[in-house]
This record gives sequence, C-alpha cells and structure tokens, in this order.
Amino acid sequence: MLMSRITQVVVGLALCAGLSLHAAAQGAGAAPAKPAGVATFAGGCFWCMEEAFDKIPGVTATISGYMGGRTKNPTYQQVSMGNTGHAEVVQVEYDPKRVTYAQLLDTFWRNIDPTQKDGQFCDHGSQYRSGIFFHGDEQRRAAEESRTALLKKKPFSGTIVTEITKAGEFYPAEGYHQDYYLKNPVRYKFYKTGCGREAQLKQVWGK
Repeated sequence: MLMSRITQVVVGLALCAGLSLHAAAQGAGAAPAKPAGVATFAGGCFWCMEEAFDKIPGVTATISGYMGGRTKNPTYQQVSMGNTGHAEVVQVEYDPKRVTYAQLLDTFWRNIDPTQKDGQFCDHGSQYRSGIFFHGDEQRRAAEESRTALLKKKPFSGTIVTEITKAGEFYPAEGYHQDYYLKNPVRYKFYKTGCGREAQLKQVWGK
C-alpha cells in the first residue's frame, strides 16, 4: 500500500509538471533519453546490411525499409518490381558517443561493391542500388569526403557509382523482414551464400 501511494504521488507530481505518464513511470528526476544519431544506407539486400551494422558497437537499432522513391507507403512487392523508385535501405540508429558516422561509412563501403550499378551482387535493379542518404550537411560532407578518399586509394578497379543523396521519407519494411537473418538463419545463409555476397566482397576489397 505504501509503494502504491508513493507511485501515485510521483505520477501526480509529474503530470502537474507537464511530463508524460511514461516519464512518470521512470521515477522522479529521471533524465530524458537523448535522441540517437540516425544514418541511412542502401546496399542491396537490406537483410545483409542489417547484419553488418548490428555487429558494430554503438549501433542501437537497425530497421529495414525503403527510401528514395515516389510511391507512398510502398509494399515489398511493389518495391521489388522496381517501379516505385525506392531502394532497399537500412536505417541505423546509433550512439554518437560510441561510434562515429565516419565509422559507419567505413562499414557501409566495406559491405558493398561501389562499382556495381543498379544492383548488388546477384540482386539486379534500381531497387538494389547502393547509396548513402544523408541527414544534414554534416553527413553529406562526411559521405563526400569518404568517397573522395576511396577514389584516391582506388582499392578496386572500376568507377564508384554509389549515390549520395538527401534522405527522404523512410518507410519501414514489413515485419517479417526485420531481423530476418536472426529469425531465419538457415534460409538467410542459403540466400547469402547463393548470392555470392561474401565471395564477391573479398574480390572487391581483398581479405
């Protein structure tokens, strides 16, 4: 009864102060959560890009989805037909104190073939194009600088065709696509191996 009364008091005070019920439930004096950094990348199959970014310390969430097209609320079937203009993307939420955007860019480049136009590995079509969708001028500059650095090093043959464009509206993919590599490990491995993604990445970037 005592704890119930204390909870009621805390919630009441919080409401008086204009706070949400959620904040009140966290207890008096709880600091509001700081917004995470957000980055968006297109690298072919979004299942594979989720796996790549989930391995990075400081990445707090990855969400498969669609960006860069014309159709409102596109479905996977519509996007996969290549008629909406969208690309499969992964939206990455991260803690800027633990991982930098530059480090995320490095992970992105190392998980794509920047020289393959309108596709990635066995997946062909503009919906599988590679691209960096920047959120703000700081990300744009960092993306352009990272591309320039790659052009100077030239670790692979061919021209970089990866797009750098302003982020538009993000549409999360259907639920069964989220964390697909974790939910369906056998099918995912069969797809990834059959697509030759890892083998071709080694050819592009070396071991």
